[in-house]
Amino acid sequence: MTLEKLKRSLESSPIVKIGTYDYFVHPVTDGIPRMDPEVLEQAVNGMLAIGNFDCDLIVTPEAMGIPLAVALSQRTGVPYNIVRKKRYGLDGEVSVSQVTGYSKSQLYINGIHEGDKVTVVDDVISTGGTLRAVVLALKRMGAEIVDVIAIIEKTSRKREIEDELGVRIKTLVKVEVRKGKLVVIT
Repeated sequence: MTLEKLKRSLESSPIVKIGTYDYFVHPVTDGIPRMDPEVLEQAVNGMLAIGNFDCDLIVTPEAMGIPLAVALSQRTGVPYNIVRKKRYGLDGEVSVSQVTGYSKSQLYINGIHEGDKVTVVDDVISTGGTLRAVVLALKRMGAEIVDVIAIIEKTSRKREIEDELGVRIKTLVKVEVRKGKLVVIT
């Protein structure tokens, strides 16, 4: 599995400050600048290579997990479900609070039922705020977490987050910000 084009594209990502948080801007995480289809293909192939898609649903939080979930659904034949930032008020809707390194918001889960086997996919794990909110809510709902996969790992706390959530988080590329630049570690 080659991830060279993905890695090179990450290394050229601009860093912006949101408060004290170092936020990198990349097509996988933000949809800007434009997404190179080869980078998306490498990311999806990487997720397919490491992930468990023997599940009922691929679940992803809005927004940047959506292109990943769609491509994975098309390749695996497994339906996808989006955890939305918008309240619909449907029967069984579950609201969860999300706190990241730069924002707070509500997320809404619909259409997931007790006993559903789900693989959670996302673009990046950084503070763990989004993943924490989604995984804990899914568990409270009685869903079985089959796998958790993110393209990019931007945290030194992954093991701590895994222990807290009781899941293993698989990632393709690990990065960190050093002296105002995004550096690919693996």
